[in-house]
Amino acid sequence: MVASGEAPRWRQLTMADVMAEFYDGPHATPPPANEGPVYLGIRNISEDGRLDLSDIRHIDESDYPKWVSRVEPRAGDLVFTYEATLHRYAILPDGFRGSLGRRIALIRVDPDVVDRRFLHYVFLSPQWRRTIEQRLNIGSTVDRIPLTEFPNYPIAVPPLDYQREVVHALGAIDDLIENNRRRIEILEETARLIYREWFVHFRFPGHEGVELVDSDGGSIPEGWCTETLADAAHLVMGQSPKSEFYNDDGVGLPFHQGVTNFASRYPEHKKWCTEANRIAEQGDVLLSVRAPVGRINVAPDRLVIGRGLAALRTRRGSQVHLFETLREVFAEEDSMGGGTIFKAVTKTDLERIIVLRPPADLVSLFDASVGPMFELVQNLTFQNRVLSQARGLLLPRLISGDVYVSDLDLDLEPVA
Repeated sequence: MVASGEAPRWRQLTMADVMAEFYDGPHATPPPANEGPVYLGIRNISEDGRLDLSDIRHIDESDYPKWVSRVEPRAGDLVFTYEATLHRYAILPDGFRGSLGRRIALIRVDPDVVDRRFLHYVFLSPQWRRTIEQRLNIGSTVDRIPLTEFPNYPIAVPPLDYQREVVHALGAIDDLIENNRRRIEILEETARLIYREWFVHFRFPGHEGVELVDSDGGSIPEGWCTETLADAAHLVMGQSPKSEFYNDDGVGLPFHQGVTNFASRYPEHKKWCTEANRIAEQGDVLLSVRAPVGRINVAPDRLVIGRGLAALRTRRGSQVHLFETLREVFAEEDSMGGGTIFKAVTKTDLERIIVLRPPADLVSLFDASVGPMFELVQNLTFQNRVLSQARGLLLPRLISGDVYVSDLDLDLEPVA
């Protein structure tokens, strides 16, 4: 135990000292199955340290024993990528049942030496990234952590009770981020369901007394019509300035060439540009016009768009309705309208897209219903970015002892 007022002391150990068990995954891939245990792939481990099982490969139940003959992963195990795509770490949750995939290794910690959650934070730190990058196999065709040498990698750890204090402090931030993320997902799905209920299935308020009539786009409610996207929205196609005008120092306007820095709703600014050529105004819908065609975000600020993007602003006064309309049109990325596959689309292609034009009063009612959800998504998104920045600053200092938990005054309040 660390005495009150006494600074904890870090011990210089190796990974062999903190690991009770260590395995790598099978060097083959099972035949695809429609259901069954998870075959854990690199794509299932996110860069920010989470397990993402939204897109998984399954193992046939009858084949499962073969794929876990060396080790059957269990809740609490740490998994990480060791080849090609590095610096991805996650802790397996309760209820996980599956096999390690190729290029993924597993650690079971010695609980008398290290808290697995503390080790997870160490793995996410810039210090550990440097440890890895200094020891990669040189001359390989891909980046690879030599697993035979991994147990000898150095690691510094404080006493267990202090590790748990660090976990509690950083975990409070992570818990709020995760809570916000779940709220965002629910709000996004609710907005989409309302849109589809009103404008796809035509079960809008008062629909019972409205007849369906024929149109160029099929049967639509009486009083509605169709129009081109050119009539519905003002459209700006991006154009890339010369690279000499780019910078990473925040000079000029934020610049987005394509979807590289897109997030669930708002892109993250990583580059800026001093030549303001093609501009997206704050609140414009950003639409990818090169593969993947149809990926959508919203401009959080005034920004410059490159040739991979278009910016759209409604001519009817409801960006919320335009956003959901485009989400419906491009529900399947790289396709348009009836499912035609596009690797790139032109301004003419976009302008010719046919969309529904509901009555203005119904659009206004939709905006009043869904608009507050959009505003809350924005607030939650930007709170998460602030929290992530704070976590990014604190994590390396806490796990190295440059800052102690006792020095912190964390006041974490969720967005109302």
